[in-house]
Amino acid sequence: MKYKILVLDLDGTLTNRKKEITPHTRDTLIQAQESGVKIVLASGRPTYGIVPLAEELRLSDFEGYILSYNGGQIIDWTTKKMMYENVLDPQVYPYLYDCAKSNGFTILSYKDEYIVSENAGNPYVQHEAFLNRMDSITVPDFLSVINFPVPKCLIVGDPEPLALLEEKMKKELDGQMNVFRSEPFFLELVPNGIDKAGSLSVLLDKLNMRREELVAVGDGFNDLSMIKFAGLGVAMANAQDIVKESADYITLSNEEDGVASVVERFFMK
Repeated sequence: MKYKILVLDLDGTLTNRKKEITPHTRDTLIQAQESGVKIVLASGRPTYGIVPLAEELRLSDFEGYILSYNGGQIIDWTTKKMMYENVLDPQVYPYLYDCAKSNGFTILSYKDEYIVSENAGNPYVQHEAFLNRMDSITVPDFLSVINFPVPKCLIVGDPEPLALLEEKMKKELDGQMNVFRSEPFFLELVPNGIDKAGSLSVLLDKLNMRREELVAVGDGFNDLSMIKFAGLGVAMANAQDIVKESADYITLSNEEDGVASVVERFFMK
């Protein structure tokens, strides 16, 4: 099988512990694109949090794509055209806000290039800003600022009480939207149907390509669907055990240029 499209998770996969792409991985991915391979950066990050890596890999020169918010948006990075979008219903915002405030947590979302919350100094908010290389700003009234449909909100806080809130919100929002923790201290609030595999299926249809031509590489729970969906699903050596068990192939870790190793083995024989 000749693979034509490579889908990469970011944190723990494409980037090392410093949240950087190593020179070897960057050069290998650019070489692959020069040979015709299409690259998709697929992450739970907001779009602006993916842009620096997309620019570093020159996706706009090679018809690459950004799949942000775990599949909530797909953007053609050459034309900057939005190809697909799935957003929250603004009517649910007051409920989400109340769940956070009444339980002593902070809720945040994304507006343009900023992370917005009522407490930018919160260490978990700062961590989200660091992960995405975005500025975090404090607003006096979260609900008055987030007055438009967004793909995701995030409630942040200490893991144990956040786990209790997760269970409560899952029951109360069952069938309306998805609630899950991407990290012990991050509670994701996203529309129904947000799933990397589902969004990749949309992208493949638009590109007139088949899933058998797709290689997906990841390390976390939110990568499971695309790893199972892909013609070749690859887990990093540092991946969660369940991800490794679901993969067709296990590559080196993100500290050992595992992504470059995949490209060299399956795209550059």
